[in-house]
Amino acid sequence: MPLFFFLCFFFLSNLHPLLSQQNPSFGFSDFPWIPSQNRFLVSRNGVFAAGFKPISSSANLYTFSVWYHNISGNNAVVWSANDDSPVTGNSSLVVGNNGELRLLNSSGQNLLPGPPSAAGVSNSTRLELENGGNLVYGNWQSFDFPTDTILPNQTMKINGTTIGSKRSKFIFRDRKSLVFNSSEYWATGDAFKRLESSGRVVQDNGASLVSSDFGEPNRLRRLKLDSDGNLRIYSYNPSTDDWEIVWLAVQEICTVHGTCGPNAICMNDATNSDSTSCVCPPGFKKKSDDNSSCEIKIPLRSSNTKFLRLDYVNFSGGADQSNLKVQNFSMCESRCLANPNCLGFGFKYDGQGYCVLQIDRLLFGFWSPGTETAFFLRVDKLESEQSEFTGMTSLLETSCPVTISLPLPPDESDTTTRNLVIICTLFAAELISGIIFFWRFLNKYIKYRDMARTFGLEFLPAGGPKRFTYAELKAATNEFSDLIGKGGFGDVYKGELPDHRVVAVKCLKNVAGGDAEFWAEVTIIARMHHLNLVRLWGFCAEKGQRILVYEYVPNGSLNKYLFQSAQDPSNESSTDIPMASILDWNIRYRIALGVARSVAYLHEECLEWVLHCDIKPENILLGDDFCPKISDFGLAKLRKKEDMVSMSRMRGTRGYMAPEWVKMDPITPKADVYSFGMVLLELVTGVRNFDMQDSKMNNSEDWYFPRWAFDKVFKEMKVEDILDRKIKHCFDNRLHLELVDRMVKTAIWCLQDRPEARPSMGKVAKMCWKERRSIGSHAKGIGTPSVKFKYFDRYLTQCIARLTGSSTSQKRSSSSRSSAAGTGATREELAPNVFWVDRTH
Repeated sequence: MPLFFFLCFFFLSNLHPLLSQQNPSFGFSDFPWIPSQNRFLVSRNGVFAAGFKPISSSANLYTFSVWYHNISGNNAVVWSANDDSPVTGNSSLVVGNNGELRLLNSSGQNLLPGPPSAAGVSNSTRLELENGGNLVYGNWQSFDFPTDTILPNQTMKINGTTIGSKRSKFIFRDRKSLVFNSSEYWATGDAFKRLESSGRVVQDNGASLVSSDFGEPNRLRRLKLDSDGNLRIYSYNPSTDDWEIVWLAVQEICTVHGTCGPNAICMNDATNSDSTSCVCPPGFKKKSDDNSSCEIKIPLRSSNTKFLRLDYVNFSGGADQSNLKVQNFSMCESRCLANPNCLGFGFKYDGQGYCVLQIDRLLFGFWSPGTETAFFLRVDKLESEQSEFTGMTSLLETSCPVTISLPLPPDESDTTTRNLVIICTLFAAELISGIIFFWRFLNKYIKYRDMARTFGLEFLPAGGPKRFTYAELKAATNEFSDLIGKGGFGDVYKGELPDHRVVAVKCLKNVAGGDAEFWAEVTIIARMHHLNLVRLWGFCAEKGQRILVYEYVPNGSLNKYLFQSAQDPSNESSTDIPMASILDWNIRYRIALGVARSVAYLHEECLEWVLHCDIKPENILLGDDFCPKISDFGLAKLRKKEDMVSMSRMRGTRGYMAPEWVKMDPITPKADVYSFGMVLLELVTGVRNFDMQDSKMNNSEDWYFPRWAFDKVFKEMKVEDILDRKIKHCFDNRLHLELVDRMVKTAIWCLQDRPEARPSMGKVAKMCWKERRSIGSHAKGIGTPSVKFKYFDRYLTQCIARLTGSSTSQKRSSSSRSSAAGTGATREELAPNVFWVDRTH
């Protein structure tokens, strides 16, 4: 009983000192403020507190700090006025006679950061702790002098807010880089401006970064530079009563400079936790006075050294490195051996020639499987210690073979054999049942698929192409044995139908879409009826085959008649054409007219707009009376998407492709106009355009076939130089000069570099039609052409005069104006005013 009264008396006598005074602000009457008074400020929202806080190592030393209220642990401190200079119980926070706030230690020295100032201070000025953790007195505030922590909505000043870790070993300089002893080990492109309460860090130039708990409510957050040199964002979780790391700058703690001392290698465990250890490389030992640094065991001798390979090790001391670019490992090694101050080198086996020499010192070494560099440490040849920093390859090479002997299995009993038989029988039965089920399913699938295809054919439009079976075409072509041609869309075979019609069977390759799409495209092609188009008679779409059946054109393709001298004697198809079968000038003109009409029909008269994209002599077939027929039209839509993508920029044949295919410009019908113009020139010359360019006479890189023809006809006035040598003797100036002249002019207009400068195929056909009437050929009864073509010769003559310099610039200008005004020609007709002045080779 006496003991109970004694304890009650002791507690009551000491109750007053233990009761702490908590206010959001202090006035003049509350100073001086000494640690023993047990007073502290608390923000109005109760989140922050400020006052004299005992340090953990000594209860008699204090720091004047701001911390999170009612959150235990030293990590709750966010600001300290004298973190590096703790004060004793005799110190005080006072307000001088002039209104200056001072933190005085026992020696009377002011420890409060910033210059002492009485600006903005009056008798009513109070020291207040705001809800955001900012301690304010007049114009002075703690946010202007951060220590190691930035609080939400605390603005970092543009002039360079710098925070430092404990004992200022590491600093966050200029709001964007982490530095150790002037050595930068982490940086961000945009400087930090402030940390928002939602967990987002606002940066300069509108950039930002967010924490992993971004947007979660009821969280206290702070940005802190820890004593290990890493910059982290902490978030307080009320449910666990603990601070969680929700963002950090450096992912591998060992890459922080200064973690270990010179010559040491920093290592951490596989979980990449914050715990690190400093180990010495082979040939080095720990210093007696510094456990985080190492020193070499045997000093280096310049002529007796060797290298030890350290996998996954890198030294990042930038000031002590020499970056080189070498061709191989031996050159990098020799560069280090030639330098007596070289302590090792880093090398990457990536073929890029990465080589870094480490000079004089080995600083900031670390081990990380993420590094691509192998470091080769230079040691004395007498050093016997081997490297323990080895990768997986080295481990496999150095592992010793181990012989493992296992006891023999016991003899199998009858029960085991019976169980194996039952299991195997059940497995075999399930396998056979599965095979039977799959076979029946496959048969039904094929049956219903064929029914669906047959049903789909009922919806083909009346009068469409005939559908052949694969067996019918296989019998008609004698199992596809008579190959008569090959092309980009497939092979062509000659065949004979049961009604004795001779057909050309084209087996398509890489066809896109299903049966419905294929039937629709074939129906469209079959509806294209023109005298100068190869007629489509039918198709086949079964068993994955896509086959088209065309009428057979007996005389073959135009190239066999134009380019007989270039035919391969070993080619059987070339022997079918006698050398006497030479196309005269009238037949060639009829071919040009027929091709022009058919292409104009595809461009302008079809319900479905069609581009041929590959007009060349090989795709112009000749009938019995040498009537031209174009093949391979309308097939572009049937190609697979991936094939179209791969061919879209190089579609066509060399020598006939329009410039827009190479220039990545939109493809229009004018691309076919360009190809037709090249074919028209070849009808006149009888030689392939690229064969002439490859000849010995015209091996210049600047030589261009249309330019050569233009110069010969309109500059040198030597028409006979471009004529086909096989029928040159048949050329008559009176009968054929105007014909050849018109063909060359038309071809040159078609071969303009700019698509908008070329005529449409309809205009080309009309020009050829007009010429045919003017030379009195077989086109009797054809009406008078459009009036505007009467001025075509005059216009081309003016263009030729400009290029040849036959008239002055004043005459050319007046002639052009008078021609345009007098004829009423449109801008499109007068577009090709210069032919190849701006041509790019």
